[in-house]
This record gives sequence, C-alpha cells and structure tokens, in this order.
Amino acid sequence: MSEPQAPASDAARAAASGASRAAGTAAPPAQAPSPETTPTLRSTGFRREREAGWRRLESILERAERQGMRALSFEEARDLAVLYRQAVSALSVAREISLDAALRAYLEALCARACLAVYAPQETLSGLFGRFLRGVPPAFRRSAPHLGIVVLVTLLGALVGWLLYFQDATWYYTLVPSGGGDPRGPDSTADELREVLEGPHEGPLGGLAAFASFLFSHNARIAIFCFSLGALAGMPTLLLCLYNGLSMGAFVALHVDRGLGMEVAGWLSIHGVTEIGAILIAAAAGLRLGEAVLFPGPRSRGDALRAQGRDAVKLALLAALMLVLAALLEGFGRQLVTGLEARLAIGWGIGAVWMAWFLLGSRRPAP
Repeated sequence: MSEPQAPASDAARAAASGASRAAGTAAPPAQAPSPETTPTLRSTGFRREREAGWRRLESILERAERQGMRALSFEEARDLAVLYRQAVSALSVAREISLDAALRAYLEALCARACLAVYAPQETLSGLFGRFLRGVPPAFRRSAPHLGIVVLVTLLGALVGWLLYFQDATWYYTLVPSGGGDPRGPDSTADELREVLEGPHEGPLGGLAAFASFLFSHNARIAIFCFSLGALAGMPTLLLCLYNGLSMGAFVALHVDRGLGMEVAGWLSIHGVTEIGAILIAAAAGLRLGEAVLFPGPRSRGDALRAQGRDAVKLALLAALMLVLAALLEGFGRQLVTGLEARLAIGWGIGAVWMAWFLLGSRRPAP
C-alpha cells in the first residue's frame, strides 16, 4: 500500500527543485537611475572639464575688446585661435547631447565674441579715415557726369533767377529764403548793402550772425535733401538744385543792380565756394542713387542701389565735412577778413585745393 506514494514524492521533489532553479535565475528588481546620468549633472561635468579654457578665452577677449587686437601678445593671439576652435567644438557637443539651455547660451555668446575677434576686419579709426580719404577722389571722378548735370541745372536756375529779378524786383521776396533777420531786399540802397557786405558789425547789424547761421542751416538742409531724396528717381534732387540756383541768381542780381558785383563775389567766395560745392556734391551723390533706380541694367534695383551707394555714401560724407568747414569760414573767416582781395583769395584758394585733391588724389602711377 505504501509503494504507490513513491512517484508522488519524486514528483514533489522535482517540482521543488525546479522552483528553486527558477528562483535563482529570476531578474533582479529594477533599480533607480544613477544621478550621474541626469542632464543637470551631465552639464556640470561637461563644464567642469572645459571651464578653465573658457575663462582663459574670456579674459583674452576682454583685453582685445578693450585695447584692440594689437595689444595681444603672441601667446594670447595663439591661445585665442586655439581656444576659439575648442569653444566651437564644445558648443557642437552641447547641442548634440542636449545639455541645459543656459550652458548652450553661454557658449553661443562666447563663440560669437571670439568669431568677431578672429575674423572681423581689424582697423583703427585713423585707418578708416585714411581709407575714406583715399576713396573720395576716385568716387568724385566716377561721378563727373552726375556732377555736370547738377551744375548745369543750378546754373540754369541762377540765370532764371537773375532774369526774373531784373524783370520784376519783387521776385526777390519769392526766390530768396527769408528768415534770420537779413535786412537786405529790393528796397535797400547801395550804401546799406555795402555796409552789410563789409562787416563786422556792432549794434543792429550784429544780427547778421543770426542770418549767417540761418543761411548755413538752410543750405545744409538742401544738401541733405539732395542726397536723401535722390533715390526717388533723382527728380527731387534736380528740383532742389534748380531752386537753389534761383535764389542765388536773385541774390546776386540785387547786388549787381546796386553796383556791388565784386563786393558780393568776395562776400560769397570766402565760404560759398566750399558750401555751394558741398551742395553740388551731395546732389551728385543723390543722382547716383536715382540712376540706380531708373537704370539698374541687368541687376536688380537693390543690387544697383548697393553698387551706386558705395560712391554715393563717400560723396555724402565728403559734403558733410565740407559743410562743417564752410560753417567755420562763414562764422569766423568772413567776419575777420574784410578785404575784397583777401576774401577772394581765401575762397578760391580753398576751392583750388579741393579740385586738386579731387582730380589728382589717389592716382596710382603707371607701372
């Protein structure tokens, strides 16, 4: 009766042995991720390994930005190039493994600063000014046709203003800008006009300084508008040149009518050669822009404007410098120099210097 139970015992032992083996091979319980794998600690470790180089690069950049690249020693210049490449590589890795945004932003700013220091043109203010001075004469010569047009339009306006005055003197009030307390007009006698021209003055005529300031501001505005409105097909520029010529023609006609032609020529020459020249140059620059709009050729208008704008901007800056010099001549030279011959010599002498520079400057000798 006991023998039939043996197989059951054997089966139980086999089951127990199998359970034991199954328990031995079961997977271990899941463990929490290591804190070393979190993004924050990855960024911390990444930064710790490279931060010394970044700090060194920052110090070199601060010195270069403050004192210029020429102030760097050989070792600093060498380290700048090496550390810049390392920073760019670190930025690439930081973007690839998605490190925290603050670290990426820091590296982007650092690399941008280093890129400017390494690749941006390094030129001092004096170097830029020298390059401008060398570039002006060729730009002037390339603009000779445009300058010829604005000169002709201005002379046409002056002729019309002259003729209108002698036809009816009251045209003076329409053509010549009023303001600044200028006492001159068709009702002025020859002696009154001569007294104004031969300053300096005290008392009531001392207000002519205010008129001189007004006249300079008026001409400066015309120069600015001649340039800035040139892009509107050049027509506003030509109209402003015509208007300026009308006022000059009527102004000169008033004095010639009183027998003061040479006196007004001297009065205008000492500052007018430079000042009127500045207006004409600004107008020529405006016509360069107008030409790009009307006749762009095979290029787009944007490309044509950029190409013409290189010379136009040089001429506009030149006109601004000439207006500053004209203001000094008008404010001091005309008041201190009262002799006719001296005024003519100073005004046209300065004009001759301008023309010599424009026509002969920056010409390379033939090889």
